[in-house]
Amino acid sequence: MLLKRELLEAIKAGQVDLVFRRWSRPSVKPGGTLKTKLGLLSIGAIADMDPADVSEADANRAGFRDVADFRKWLDTMKPGDLFQRIEVRFADEDQGG
Repeated sequence: MLLKRELLEAIKAGQVDLVFRRWSRPSVKPGGTLKTKLGLLSIGAIADMDPADVSEADANRAGFRDVADFRKWLDTMKPGDLFQRIEVRFADEDQGG
């Protein structure tokens, strides 16, 4: 799962704890970790969902101003059959990739 530096910084600062992904097959698992340029992320709960069900609160937790901002971002994403809501948190700065 590739995350932009701006998003990684927001996760590290505790401003974002949720990400959304649309893909053909998942690349992270609940309870796993992800090495990033800023450090290690812990992966929490993962739920399959319909993008139409993203709430205002979820959009805010993922760093979007509102659901409309989320949908604008979603339109730029690659197609995929699976849409997931993924809880994340910054775990360790020393484990960056």
